[in-house]
Amino acid sequence: MRTTIKLTAAVAAAAALTLGLSACSAPSDTSAGSEKKGKDADPSAELVVAASPTPHGDILNFVRDNLAAKAGLKLKVRDFNDYVLPNTATQNGEVDANFFQHKPYLDDFNKKNKTDIVPVVNVEIEPLGLYSKKDKKVSDLGSGSTIAVPNDATNEGRALKLLADNGVIKLKDGVGAEAKLSDVEDKKGVKFTELEAAQIPSRLADVDAAVINGNFAIGAKLNPAKDSLVLEKAEGNPYANFLAVKKGNESDPRIQKLAKLLNSDEVKKFIQQKFSGAVIPAFGPAKS
Repeated sequence: MRTTIKLTAAVAAAAALTLGLSACSAPSDTSAGSEKKGKDADPSAELVVAASPTPHGDILNFVRDNLAAKAGLKLKVRDFNDYVLPNTATQNGEVDANFFQHKPYLDDFNKKNKTDIVPVVNVEIEPLGLYSKKDKKVSDLGSGSTIAVPNDATNEGRALKLLADNGVIKLKDGVGAEAKLSDVEDKKGVKFTELEAAQIPSRLADVDAAVINGNFAIGAKLNPAKDSLVLEKAEGNPYANFLAVKKGNESDPRIQKLAKLLNSDEVKKFIQQKFSGAVIPAFGPAKS
């Protein structure tokens, strides 16, 4: 999971145009623009899901190509290299659902944007990792080292906790994954560079180390299980990524079909084989 990134002018303009056209056009009866929502949605209509390309898009594409037809589901996957547009598109009905985020990020997004997006079903966890092209072990980091961390509140706190758990820094007593830079009690000479999460992999060579979200690490051809200096533990991890919808659409029969497929044995096997521990299945109902 995941944070906002700076889009190029062309991409931003295209996104704005798409959203604008969606808002102004007449509702479609075959996709996310359908007037019928929730349990009354047409089960034969195409279901449009926004996703980060990896691993979320990979998982959805597997479902689309191998499982959806047999389940009577018409699934379309729309890739977004961004952590804001999938939620705004879900909120305004441009897409029916999204799959890219964890609960702490969604809670923060809903609060700041007055949206009402809710999780449906947990699918997987992408452990956050610390990477370096200069140092071979975490104990090499110290006075004079520069570490890049995500600049959004949710993932920055998560990154600082990872560093604290591994002795790179010390946080104030009682502070955990909600930590801010101001909560760092002892930096041990480490300097921080705050960057948008999606930009960090391309800047890895510019710093001594960087904390990178699992999906962006995979997209940069880094294997969290093999290439990280340290990695978040999966057990008890609150950052499961889930299928999410605008509140009221949880009972959409197409959403229910997709939720079941995303928690299937076939998807579990696909995740395990394709990502080799870099992405971990985390099935089950998501907490609202």
